[in-house]
Amino acid sequence: MPSKRKLVAASAISLAIVAGVAAIYQTFGGESVTSSVAAAAPPAAEVDVAAVISQSITDYQTYSGRIEAINYVQIRPLVSGTIVAVHFRDGATVNKGDLLFTIDPRPYQAEVDRAAAQLASAEARNGYASTDWARAQRLLTDNAIAKRDYDEAQNADREALSAVKAARAALETARINLGYTSVTAPVSGRVSRAELTVGNVVSIGANAPVMTTLVSMSPIYASFDVDEQTYLRFLSHDTKTTVPVRIGLANETGFSRQGVIDSVDNRLDTSSGTIRVRARFDNADGVLVPGLYARVRVGGGAPHQAVLVSDAAIQTDQEKKFVLLVDKENKVQYREVKLGEQHEGLRAISDGLQPGDRIVVNGMQRVRPNDAVKPNLVQMSGDAATTKGSS
Repeated sequence: MPSKRKLVAASAISLAIVAGVAAIYQTFGGESVTSSVAAAAPPAAEVDVAAVISQSITDYQTYSGRIEAINYVQIRPLVSGTIVAVHFRDGATVNKGDLLFTIDPRPYQAEVDRAAAQLASAEARNGYASTDWARAQRLLTDNAIAKRDYDEAQNADREALSAVKAARAALETARINLGYTSVTAPVSGRVSRAELTVGNVVSIGANAPVMTTLVSMSPIYASFDVDEQTYLRFLSHDTKTTVPVRIGLANETGFSRQGVIDSVDNRLDTSSGTIRVRARFDNADGVLVPGLYARVRVGGGAPHQAVLVSDAAIQTDQEKKFVLLVDKENKVQYREVKLGEQHEGLRAISDGLQPGDRIVVNGMQRVRPNDAVKPNLVQMSGDAATTKGSS
């Protein structure tokens, strides 16, 4: 009997506890409990999502090169003498024919005058010899002159004519040397500093000094070495002049200037496996100067469709490259990709993505694969994603 009473008492206590819990649930409301549990779940992370870009592109290869002048001239004296004037500022731009230096012209002007006098004397002698030769011809017709005298008159006329030609050549040489006293620019371009100034004596010959240097500015070359595969693919055909080529300078992220292939060397360097190529670019603004470093991008082949994304959306997992893709249910998926070349600030994806795919471009650190996210649609940009509709 006591055991049965204890069992009944325990059952009564259990029922009382259940009833109390039910009363509390009814008092505060079941919806309140449910809301508390839901509130404990973390909200979906908000991330910027952009649709990949699909467009037609042309494949490019990028190389390192140097800017070179088409014309590089060392200005040396062609006559000896004393420099009496310098007519340019260091680093100035000059046109073809502009006066750069003046060498004392007085000795050469005197030589011109002397040669002119000798020519006049030779012409006078030639006039007399020509008249005497004509007279000898008339006398010979009348058989009134000895054959010996006739031959001497003829020979004197020929010698006098030769003397005139020699004197005329000497005068021309003297005039050329006088012209050399005015040192002019052989091409248009930019001069360096004056290596010799007023008062210095210059001489000609093997030890002739460099007075200054002059480089042409526009157009200008960019020289670079391409690998064998690029040469065979793009530059080995007669249509190489139509191959697009662009350059970018050290302070630029893109390729600001477009040019054309001007020449390809006649042999491959077997030690490096490359061949030297020169491209020609317009340089009307004079920004490009010989010696500057340049990034050269060479393209070719038929345009083809490609998927492009921002480099900022590409992550690295050891040796793999991947992006975070957002599916139709707004869940994050891990997607391994293979990278191609850059095109106008965007990275080509050769494998792993399809047109229409959406990828996370901002907020990758807040999500993991299979997480639900709240996507904020933005536009794909080469520098950074911008909100759709913003300027």
